[in-house]
Amino acid sequence: MTKQMRRYWIVTHFLYPLRKLPCLERISLFKLFGFEVSIDLSWVVLAFLIAWSLSVGLFPVRYEGLSPQTYLIMGIVGVTGLFFSIIFHEMSHSLVARRYGMAIQGITLFLFGGIAEMKKKPPNPKAEFMMAIAGPLSSIFLAVVFYALSLLTKNIGLSEAVYGVIGYLAWINSILAAFNLVPAFPLDGGRILRSILWSWKNNLRWATRIATEAGSGFGLFLLFLGIFHFLQGNFIGGMWLFFIGLFLRNSANLSYSQVLVRKVLKGEAVQRFMKLDPVTVSPATPLETLVEDFFYRHHFKLFPVVDQGGRLLGCVTIQQIKDIPREEWLHTTAGEIAIDSSSENSIDLQTDSMEALALMNRTGSSRLMVTEGNRLVGIISLKDMMKFFELKVELEP
Repeated sequence: MTKQMRRYWIVTHFLYPLRKLPCLERISLFKLFGFEVSIDLSWVVLAFLIAWSLSVGLFPVRYEGLSPQTYLIMGIVGVTGLFFSIIFHEMSHSLVARRYGMAIQGITLFLFGGIAEMKKKPPNPKAEFMMAIAGPLSSIFLAVVFYALSLLTKNIGLSEAVYGVIGYLAWINSILAAFNLVPAFPLDGGRILRSILWSWKNNLRWATRIATEAGSGFGLFLLFLGIFHFLQGNFIGGMWLFFIGLFLRNSANLSYSQVLVRKVLKGEAVQRFMKLDPVTVSPATPLETLVEDFFYRHHFKLFPVVDQGGRLLGCVTIQQIKDIPREEWLHTTAGEIAIDSSSENSIDLQTDSMEALALMNRTGSSRLMVTEGNRLVGIISLKDMMKFFELKVELEP
């Protein structure tokens, strides 16, 4: 592997993973116990598919003789119950995590279910175990409650539509609990496994490697199982198994990579990586000159705008240039379109490198301005962090 290929691999697998989730676009729904609950557009598509499959597949087969309108209502109620079951599952994770001091950014439902987004790793094995086990236990609780309700509604003579939907919710929560208890990271069972191994050896990296190898192996199993079902004619089921396996395998590998990144970069201030003599732009620079002499010459996507006295005025990015019509480049200056320095594009000199990396990951920027007061002291780039990480991994495997 050439040096360039190795650097690209490190960026894509270690330093610039998928953004928070493999999502398209999030829609904030509501807040519950202080946690923001969001839904991704991919889950909306999934909800329609589930409601359709319930309405024309599962319910008509199990409960014959009902009207098409009844099956449609059953499908809608069923997918709504699944929606709240997943929120209940993730909310259980979040409440326990908060109990042990782990900040949760929010809960998001997306194509492959839901996730409670932790801002930092669990502080100890017990915290991770309790947080991980809370999800499956909550799903088991719901399964028992829905099963009891289905028996009750059936015994008192309510319609098949009522106890049919409730029975489906009991069944789907049982499946959710069983699947999440598989000891394959990043599933809840994989986190339980990691917490036990972590407690045993007191080595998070080793425990994560074992748990993620199990996750990668389980993902590979689902990939082959999906291909088998596809070849047997079960196209939809095979496709879902294939994509779930692919998602689990990639997520497992990504999780171990993130542990390595934290180990290497944690405690390293951005001062260690930053460039002390960054290329800056005068506020009087016309956009035509800015494009030709700066963007095309230095190949950066962000340049600080600094006045003659050395005061930082903000920055210009390639996206801003794209928003200005080409014919106005000669008469528009960098100072006129500069974005003010903010927590979205700049960081303090003593900021931990992991915070810088998290900001890059959140904003999609590969360059941040390093400031001290209202003065620019340097530039931190993903490329510079990548070089340090590469050397550290090679010298201290």
